[in-house]
Amino acid sequence: MSSQLRRAANAVRANYRAARRGRSRAEFQAKLGLVFEEADECADWLAYLRDAGIAHDAAVLAEAEALASIFARAVQTARRNTAKPERDQKH
Repeated sequence: MSSQLRRAANAVRANYRAARRGRSRAEFQAKLGLVFEEADECADWLAYLRDAGIAHDAAVLAEAEALASIFARAVQTARRNTAKPERDQKH
């Protein structure tokens, strides 16, 4: 469990960095989607550890859930911006 949580947390960091360095909108959007998936997995593992009575830190779980929510909104915004006609986008 702890190794899965650690892998997911490291994947958030690595994929966010890769998203910021994306060579295209499509690559940025794809990497940002991975960031959300891994952040959501972190929150899920933390909730599992809480529910199993193994370990619990309410502040850490709340922050993980908040980050997953932020990244979910970022994915939605990226998709919405990609769908806009290019003339409407600011450079």
